Amino acid sequence: MTQQEIMLVAENAANEMLVWVGFGTLVGLAAKAIMPGRDPGGAVSTMMMGIGGAVIGCGTLAYFYPEAHVTPVSIIGSVVATGGAFTLLFFYKLLAGSFFAEAEDGDRFTHRYRRRRRRRTMIRGT
Repeated sequence: MTQQEIMLVAENAANEMLVWVGFGTLVGLAAKAIMPGRDPGGAVSTMMMGIGGAVIGCGTLAYFYPEAHVTPVSIIGSVVATGGAFTLLFFYKLLAGSFFAEAEDGDRFTHRYRRRRRRRTMIRGT
């Protein structure tokens, strides 16, 4: 390979990586918007779950339908990538303990978001 061909391959690889990162960020935001409730994690975790979801969703579609050429920037690619990011976000919330918390009274499980603490205000005497 000549130097010019190596630079062309590197440029194409960098372009493809930036497309996956940008599209994965948008997919992660879409999955967080669809998933109800508060989400653990911030912007970096949203981006990583979006990129991972795009890779998992498009890879799954390419595995089951090898004749289909899947790119992240297409209607089918966006749907399966959002589904993959949604699945990753679901398992992330499940493993982080955002869905259920153990109750203190024994066998009963309570939903964490319904159990809120009261805020006590201090009254200053005059």
